[in-house]
Amino acid sequence: MVDKTSGIPLHRQVAADLRGRITAGEYAPGDKLPSERAMTETYGVSRLTIREALGILRAEGVIVAEHGRGVFVRPSATIQRLARSRLSREARAANKGAFLADAAAQGFTPGSSVRVRFEPADERVAKHLGIQVGDEVTVRDRVMRADGFPVQLAVSRLPRTFTRGTAIEEVDTGTGGVYARLEDAGHLIGHYAEHVGSRMPTPEEASTLRLGQGVPVITVMRVAYREDGTPLEMNDMVLPADRYELSYEWAAE
Repeated sequence: MVDKTSGIPLHRQVAADLRGRITAGEYAPGDKLPSERAMTETYGVSRLTIREALGILRAEGVIVAEHGRGVFVRPSATIQRLARSRLSREARAANKGAFLADAAAQGFTPGSSVRVRFEPADERVAKHLGIQVGDEVTVRDRVMRADGFPVQLAVSRLPRTFTRGTAIEEVDTGTGGVYARLEDAGHLIGHYAEHVGSRMPTPEEASTLRLGQGVPVITVMRVAYREDGTPLEMNDMVLPADRYELSYEWAAE
């Protein structure tokens, strides 16, 4: 498998062979790679050489390591985030709003873990929500998954004056999610505004999203406004740049 007389470092030869096997489909997205011990026998090299080869592939975002489970081929499918109707009332009524709409359109199984907490608004949150610094906000902190793989972080913040006594303060908000519950309470949504950017991830984000070294993230900050212009929710989302395509369309004027 490796040529020890070629002058090419052994770990780079191993990485190239593994990369070729992955590209050829021998190891499909989500597949577990052989153990380090098995690969030392296959390639006839040391365990250190195998680890260096795997380090190259992790840095490229080709594989991901899961503590206690092993090394897996990173899922390669791109999620298309469709802005066209993902937040419509019709989609929410069918329980296909936002991330669920992306899943329905592209055939992956969605999942999420949710934590709900309460905190005082800082200056940034107060500015976007039109409230005072220190006012209490409800925070919904979520990790979104596609076929079990983490693909999005989302943190929603809402003035607690709009959420107290509603299912928005529960982990399960019911069919239609937060926006449906807001409208049930009489806060009809008039429009949304999204602000898109990019940056390098924090160490915590890179760990949670299982990002390879050097992989940036897309940031989306959305504010939902009531029909009278009152801000109802701000949502900070973090998406791996190598996993997402953002699609927008609008009518010509």
